[in-house]
Amino acid sequence: QVQLLESGGGLVQAGGSLRLSCAASTRTFSDYAMGWFRQAAGQEREFVARITWSGSSSDYADSVKGRFTISRDDAKNTVYLQMNSLKVEDTAVYYCAAAFGLGNQYQSDYEFWGQGTQVTVSS
Repeated sequence: QVQLLESGGGLVQAGGSLRLSCAASTRTFSDYAMGWFRQAAGQEREFVARITWSGSSSDYADSVKGRFTISRDDAKNTVYLQMNSLKVEDTAVYYCAAAFGLGNQYQSDYEFWGQGTQVTVSS
């Protein structure tokens, strides 16, 4: 079992930045691909970004490409999501997720999920 704990959410003005962190409770963190997803009020949860277990490759939703950056620090068992140039439409609960081995942009790839952290972007 892998427990994931997100942090770093909050209220920010449009154009601002936030960095989300997700700490994992596993000794084999480097075996997991990690993803970030988000769910806005009244909408389905959607893919945001993912990074491979090796950290050598990452993918992004078109809506965040060029503004968000996913990274990982295996020594700290932590994955990050740097969010720049935030827009009102980025407002959502952000979830991190872990997939043993290969994980892509599909929620079904991920076995473990955090509780989420709220990001609110004001105009």
